[in-house]
Amino acid sequence: MHASPPSASPASLRLPRVWRLLPTPLGAPFTFAYTLLLIATSVFAEHADPDLVSALLRSSSTDVEHLAHSPLLVLVASALWIAGGMTSAYAIAFLFVLTALERRIGALGTAAVFFGGHAIATLATELPVGAAVALGHLPADALQRLDYGISFGVMTCTGALAGLLPAWARWPLLAGVTWFAVNNLLVSTDPVSDAGHLLALLLGTLTWPLLRRRRGRRYGAIVSGRC
Repeated sequence: MHASPPSASPASLRLPRVWRLLPTPLGAPFTFAYTLLLIATSVFAEHADPDLVSALLRSSSTDVEHLAHSPLLVLVASALWIAGGMTSAYAIAFLFVLTALERRIGALGTAAVFFGGHAIATLATELPVGAAVALGHLPADALQRLDYGISFGVMTCTGALAGLLPAWARWPLLAGVTWFAVNNLLVSTDPVSDAGHLLALLLGTLTWPLLRRRRGRRYGAIVSGRC
């Protein structure tokens, strides 16, 4: 007679679901690797020489001057830093939103959404700054405004993720994030960036038809054993 195995405790039953919210090397490799990179740059920014950190952030800024001379370089470099550090709202959202999105559409799709939103929202907010300076509506130093971070990419991924969630989760998520972005814009000392957050969220929602088709193909490939 064989003894029956002990029943799993409630905590052990919950553990896999809890861990699925966080990136892993196999489950969400893009988010996992990117998180490690952001941790490294955040620790560096916290403990390195302040003058060196300031110089690196300046050289990574997606301001109009840098975009005019080395757009690809600064678009990538600016996404290597977290404005506000590892405990900021965008850093926490990055961890959970990108993990959830990557588990649904894969690493390449998530990277495309993140960097596509980051690039488009950056250009859409900085090019009007350049035009305003040229027309004399803004001072010349606006061409060198410090602008870096992951927030545009995170907002785009949040908008994209909402379209892959059931309706009971989709609309509260969108309502909450929209309220957060609008409230920040109303009290903002940096309306350019905060307007970009709303734009990035909208860009994410525009990906819904494409991502739903991609998710369907990905699910079909997994079921048929081709993936």
